[in-house]
Amino acid sequence: MSEPVASGRPSSRLYVVTGAGPVGWTVAEQLAAAGHRVRVLTRSGSGPAHPLVERLSIDVSEPSRLGEAFHGATAVFHCIHGSRYNADVWARELPAAEQNVLAAAGAADAVVVFPESLYSYSAPERPMTEEGPREAQGGKRGVRTALLKARAASTTDTVSVVASDFFGPRVRNSHAGERMVRPVTAGRRMQVIGRADQPHSFTYVPDLAAAMIAAADRPQVWNRMWHAPTGPALTQREIAGAFAKAAGARAPRVTAVPGWALRAMGMFSPDMRELAETLYQFQRPFVMESAASQTALGLTPTPLHEAAAATVAWWGDGGR
Repeated sequence: MSEPVASGRPSSRLYVVTGAGPVGWTVAEQLAAAGHRVRVLTRSGSGPAHPLVERLSIDVSEPSRLGEAFHGATAVFHCIHGSRYNADVWARELPAAEQNVLAAAGAADAVVVFPESLYSYSAPERPMTEEGPREAQGGKRGVRTALLKARAASTTDTVSVVASDFFGPRVRNSHAGERMVRPVTAGRRMQVIGRADQPHSFTYVPDLAAAMIAAADRPQVWNRMWHAPTGPALTQREIAGAFAKAAGARAPRVTAVPGWALRAMGMFSPDMRELAETLYQFQRPFVMESAASQTALGLTPTPLHEAAAATVAWWGDGGR
């Protein structure tokens, strides 16, 4: 993943991680496990408890402390998301935060590594590759497109690593997160949106974190997009079945909320309206390919049965 650590001593490298959600937390854990010093910046001062992890209470929307926090960093992993799953909130919060981070990282001569989504991809009806068009407009998709253009225009080195819908330890608010894992491992019926029988790519968060770390250490891959190692596309019914099998539960009973019903609910619920914006991802095939990135980064996706078992084990341990 990174340079080897001699004699069990910490390496001289310092990495900064902004945010301690499932991605930031996992990046910090993997870096620390490899013997690297890690500085995690969050508003609350949260993050993994590890001797090599320094946790600081810093809000990246206020840039005055970023210069000091980034000083000496090899790379900055910017893993902060919007405070709500809402296009207006994203447009208000995300661009300014990214510009603050880019400016401070550039001054520190550190590359900025971003986790990225498939929202900006403007031809999702065909398998999505690193060379695919990313010009989607409107709503949350348009916000992601604008962020990518701003990164490309920055004088600071960047690399964006794209993932499809997350699953894995610490993943709660995701289509394959808590709303799926809890009911199917308990043998209960669950509902998904769109259709339960369409192929859809799901990315295991530890694989995304490993790809981000690998990209940070390879200047030859900077200033472009890469795809996190992601296994073959699964239907929502199939990934639910993988969780059930890992838990020793019966095959899940999966039903789907059709698009028309979700849109109708969106007339009365802003949250449902935001969710309905992504229906196109679940009503027909939504497939991301990662073979080119796997070759460039020297990584492969974790086998599904291993990833599902680790996910179920984390929830079985109380989700901590």
